Amino acid sequence: MLLNGDGSLAENGLTPQAPRRARRGDADRTLRHTVMPAAESQAEPAEPTEPTEPLESILASETTEAPETSEAPAASDFRTWRKERPFIGGLLVALGGVEMFFSGQLDIGHLHVQLGIEGLQATIIPIALLLLGILSMTMPDHHVFYGVLALAVAVYSLVGVNLGGFLIGMLLAGTGGVLVAAWMRRSPAPQGEHAS
Repeated sequence: MLLNGDGSLAENGLTPQAPRRARRGDADRTLRHTVMPAAESQAEPAEPTEPTEPLESILASETTEAPETSEAPAASDFRTWRKERPFIGGLLVALGGVEMFFSGQLDIGHLHVQLGIEGLQATIIPIALLLLGILSMTMPDHHVFYGVLALAVAVYSLVGVNLGGFLIGMLLAGTGGVLVAAWMRRSPAPQGEHAS
């Protein structure tokens, strides 16, 4: 049995055929009746307050804003991620490794290109360059180590992998290694000064 604020009996909406447990809405409604004091239950509702901002300005601001698409935040997140690491240098090192790998598999006309010492160098060097390029992009704190190592492996590929992938792979990986080693993290501009 539940009592209203004035002391009268309140119906809880349950019939004899209804299940024993009431729905949540019923429980909330009965809770309001039991908790609310008699003075508040008979008081008149308060008048609505005026909004602080006119309705027209709210509607105008809603119509002028462009709806956000799911592609815009993803592009912005990638751009932010790319600016925080030696992305171009790492990409060049990885591309140089891929080019060297495929140059070891080529036949030029009637000339069959032989791989390095039993093919091991022609497989290990491109894989090492690909890994160095990926690691320089994913762990930018060690960029100097990865850049110097990529430059050394690129120069050694001149001897070990078909003239460094016909010079193209060596130039790509060497340039990328220099860019990775020389990369510097951008420091934020002071708040009082504007960048010129």
